[in-house]
Amino acid sequence: MGMNMPSKFVVEGGARLHGTVQVSGSKNAALPMMAAALLAKGATVLRNVPDLTDVHLMAEILEILGAEVTLFDEPGVVVINVVDESPITAPYELVSEMRASFCVLGPLLARRGEAHVSQPGGCTLGERPVDLHIKGIQAIGCEVELIRGNVTAKGRPTGGRVYLGGPMGPSVTGTANVLCASVMGSGVTIIDQAACEPEIANLVEMLNAMGARIRGGGTSRLVIEGVDELKPVDIAVIPDRIEAGTLMIAGAITRGDVTLERCDPDVMLALFDKFTEMRVPFERLDASTVRINCPHRAQSADLVTLPYPGFPTDLQSPLMALLCTSDGYSLVEEKIYPERFMHVPEYRRLGADIRKQFNTCIVTGVDKLSGAPVAATDLRAGAGLILLGLVAEGQTDVLKIQHVDRGYDRLEDKLTALGADIKRVDYFPRRRASDRNSQRARAA
Repeated sequence: MGMNMPSKFVVEGGARLHGTVQVSGSKNAALPMMAAALLAKGATVLRNVPDLTDVHLMAEILEILGAEVTLFDEPGVVVINVVDESPITAPYELVSEMRASFCVLGPLLARRGEAHVSQPGGCTLGERPVDLHIKGIQAIGCEVELIRGNVTAKGRPTGGRVYLGGPMGPSVTGTANVLCASVMGSGVTIIDQAACEPEIANLVEMLNAMGARIRGGGTSRLVIEGVDELKPVDIAVIPDRIEAGTLMIAGAITRGDVTLERCDPDVMLALFDKFTEMRVPFERLDASTVRINCPHRAQSADLVTLPYPGFPTDLQSPLMALLCTSDGYSLVEEKIYPERFMHVPEYRRLGADIRKQFNTCIVTGVDKLSGAPVAATDLRAGAGLILLGLVAEGQTDVLKIQHVDRGYDRLEDKLTALGADIKRVDYFPRRRASDRNSQRARAA
């Protein structure tokens, strides 16, 4: 079939997952780290990078910005060789496809003294403005303007005090941008209300290995002493805690016995706390291995998403899938992205009992779900639909799986290895009458 043929997942419900699976590297760490490679001329090597469409897209952007990028000649290895440091513009055609690409702003400004990066468009999670990025970069002594949809930043950062608190909590990409912008500044920068996520700690580890002077990685206060020069580095990306959580929930929802290797249990305490409340048995076998063995139905639990170390918004959709099949009713409150409930109508198509009001859902566990065609509305919603398909009676077709490919490295292969019946299938989409009419008009 043609290269552009859309694909869907066909999931046959009823299999109890069993076995061992390895967790891939973190998408949300890899993308800002790829952008940070622009801070040094020469070849930076990133290891344990997941093979995702978002990673390929970031590679395209870096190539436009003067890097030669080699993807996965060895499994998990990305080499970013910065050879031309004159480009300073990241075009809208690419930035509009992935918000994380806005992370090139800070590195470009720090290394090249000027950056023109298109303001990202909207996305399915609703309004996510870049005000905090702009405010932070202005606070460290640079000029920032919005010109024809582009964020244009100029000047060498001189340091300063930056406050990154916002209505939805500290901005992760905002923290990454201000951090990268300030590492080659002429003074000291203090970022208060910085994002505490492990992915930011991983970026700080990379920058320090390149020669930066940063204290406080993983805390809400970062202190950065500017340096004149950074060097390329060889460093590993941390495991993906969202993928790990999704696979653990897959074990629980199918009442299976799943062991995860190469994960980091220390950054998953919010999920473990929910598992304890829901009576989902789990054990940490060692520093990087967790086993979920859940022979019974989970109990209901209330859930509020919060910035790290709170419960991650990226696991809200997958955990809601488990709540749909649990005993009792649960309250789910989304405090990070209030519009992140677009999956609710799709869950209902499979028989879930969910009532939504504003940024809260009441989920009543049901005894039975029935397979149906559904569509992923965003990355994590796609994962949640697959989880529901694993336990629904009959066949569930999950469409628009390009969302899933943005953030999960071969998810269907990992689930198949655990005994799931899931296949990726190309299909011919039904054409609308308007499409057929325009085709006729072209032919005429």
